[in-house]
Amino acid sequence: MPDTSLSNLLTSFSSVLWSEYCLIPLLAGVGVYLTVGLRGFPWRRIGQAGGLLWRGRRPDTGKGTISPFQALMTALAATIGTGNIAGVAAAIHFGGPGAVFWMWVIALFGMATKYAEAVLAVHFREFDAFGNAVGGPMYYIRNGLGPGWAWLGTCFAVFGMIAAFGIGNMVQANSVADVMFSEFAVPTLLTGITAAVLTGLVIIGGVRRIAQVAEAVVPVMAVAYVSLALVILTLNWVAIPAAVHLIVTSAFEPAAGVGTGIWVAMRWGFARGIFSNEAGLGSAAIAHAAARCDNPVEQGMVAMLGTFIDTLCVCSMTALVIIVTGAWSGPEQGAALSANAFTLGIGALGAPIVAIALAVFAFTTIIGWSYYGERCAAYLFGARVIVGYRIAWVCALLVGALIKLELVWTIADIFNGMMALPNLVALVLLSPIVFRLTREQAPQVSARR
Repeated sequence: MPDTSLSNLLTSFSSVLWSEYCLIPLLAGVGVYLTVGLRGFPWRRIGQAGGLLWRGRRPDTGKGTISPFQALMTALAATIGTGNIAGVAAAIHFGGPGAVFWMWVIALFGMATKYAEAVLAVHFREFDAFGNAVGGPMYYIRNGLGPGWAWLGTCFAVFGMIAAFGIGNMVQANSVADVMFSEFAVPTLLTGITAAVLTGLVIIGGVRRIAQVAEAVVPVMAVAYVSLALVILTLNWVAIPAAVHLIVTSAFEPAAGVGTGIWVAMRWGFARGIFSNEAGLGSAAIAHAAARCDNPVEQGMVAMLGTFIDTLCVCSMTALVIIVTGAWSGPEQGAALSANAFTLGIGALGAPIVAIALAVFAFTTIIGWSYYGERCAAYLFGARVIVGYRIAWVCALLVGALIKLELVWTIADIFNGMMALPNLVALVLLSPIVFRLTREQAPQVSARR
């Protein structure tokens, strides 16, 4: 059938795009290149970045629309999602425990990528007719590389606008509807309506409302989830050294964990880590461009914490719980594997708690990606499309909750990957500017401590 042929063709293209022959080495390579070019700046300044984040809750200077803290929370709202629960579990199931090690590796280098994205986003941002700061890859491609490269920025905006409706909207609504029905017997229509109404109430206020909600919800949900995981790890503290040893040794064994091999462990760890923290996709740069700041390096330092928090903190908690409880060796995969691990860790409440966490994580992803998609649409068609885009966004949530989305998942993966390609080209070509700004402005950041 034509539909089946189209589905198979798209699946094959997505597999190649996100394979060891295309995006995975490109994303990893750019991260390594930027880390070396910055002389390990993101690693050396992680402590100072934490101080900037705390101070950024109430910035005293700088042009922009939202605070640096709100910008990071908005970016984390979009990145902390189903990937932190289902994605990590999938990496362990298919790549073995060693996949966790490679997830950590890609996150460490991804910090430099996220840093560079934010630096360029603030440096090349613009202000719209309403006085709002707007930016992101499409702007730093056009303004940084010149008019001859504007087509590449347009490509990013097209890919981002389409990808948002997939990975940031319908697939999230579908995941919430599935988990709420399976765990609490909530009708999918009711879940879809609830998600649509709540999202509409948030996004109608634009980036300021989104940032306010993210600022209130993201820290609470992240701390609550990590705290619960820490309870389970405390109860199983004796197994933690063995779990860490298994992760590290499996990453380099010819047959990692469940007989997958080094390369498969690396591939799944890199892929799930990138999907989770989005370093290299360019999406988070759209949120950081709106921050109130005058020093791009400061916002870049705040931005790089997003990768650290998402992958090295939240994802690591999920991974360790799955391994110390022994759930990783079972037949489950995805969210079911995480739910089983938490059930083994704290009893019958484990699965419902994971279901609630998944729903909250997905909701924040929806509101975060709504802004990303909206900015891409506004870049392409002007501010006049914003109201219509928001209406379409809310309607798509209801559709996503009610239909099967295998093809939508595949299309979302493809356009997510297509977003990364123009962004990675821009990061490499504009890297001398990132290095220069870092040399010039980093001393100013240190002087303000």
